[in-house]
Amino acid sequence: MTHLQAGLSPETLEKARLELNENPDTLHQDIQEVRDMVITRPDIGFLRTDDAFILRFLRARKFQHFEAFRLLAQYFEYRQQNLDMFKSFKATDPGIKQALKDGFPGGLANLDHYGRKILVLFAANWDQSRYTLVDILRAILLSLEAMIEDPELQVNGFVLIIDWSNFTFKQASKLTPSMLRLAIEGLQDSFPARFGGIHFVNQPWYIHALYTVIRPFLKEKTRKRIFLHGNNLNSLHQLIHPEILPSEFGGMLPPYDMGTWARTLLDHEYDDDSEFSADSYNTSSKDTEKDLSPKSMKRSQSVVDPGVLKRMDKNEEENMQPLLSLD
Repeated sequence: MTHLQAGLSPETLEKARLELNENPDTLHQDIQEVRDMVITRPDIGFLRTDDAFILRFLRARKFQHFEAFRLLAQYFEYRQQNLDMFKSFKATDPGIKQALKDGFPGGLANLDHYGRKILVLFAANWDQSRYTLVDILRAILLSLEAMIEDPELQVNGFVLIIDWSNFTFKQASKLTPSMLRLAIEGLQDSFPARFGGIHFVNQPWYIHALYTVIRPFLKEKTRKRIFLHGNNLNSLHQLIHPEILPSEFGGMLPPYDMGTWARTLLDHEYDDDSEFSADSYNTSSKDTEKDLSPKSMKRSQSVVDPGVLKRMDKNEEENMQPLLSLD
């Protein structure tokens, strides 16, 4: 075992060997092979190429050198293409802070039976008057940056549960194709995290329609790990034990405290709201959301099943248009 594996338990070391092809005898050579590829992309500013940083990309791609390098390149390219998202990339940024305090994301105290961190999102908590969807994405990315420092999570990964209870049609209409592409590029294509499952619960019919729109953008591996449970929490419990879930998910624990993870990141600044103002919201993240123009993902012509549209009334059809047309 090298010093780069010092944070791993014996069980996780064995898992890294068996599932990720991690070999302590060739670890430094593996890292160097990825580092040597950096010169092939002079158009990208690789701001970090230290051993520990490159290692997380190797683990995310099961030590396939070229795939690990491609992920590393996409990580920095995404940040270059979306500079406004990362100008004030810290927990005390007004938009990020408000999103964090509303539980975007939340993190459960207990790991699942595979050692994965369980992230939770309560979609209806989104307060459109205080922060944007871009702020939520930034808060999630910032949180993942902090969590991925844990080598155990680099190996074991994450599980995400999204509760769509009370998420309104009006809120859903803000999930435009450009916003969805930005999120998919940032989370699926450009971040060294292993997601073992993404669980939707209590989703309304228009979230099913939304999933039809984004499905072509998802890798086959990602599609296989998305579970649409609806109101059937028993199917969720077959994959994540209720003993470690809060009561909102039919679990045995008390209701989830939305500020748990935010207090971890913000510490003593959690209760200081002096940095937030309506003007700062209106002139920063709101403009970022309006100017979204992800470049790398091909446009899709996918549409929702026409049968779904027949269930909308006239006003709903008008509101749904941003979801259905990839303009």
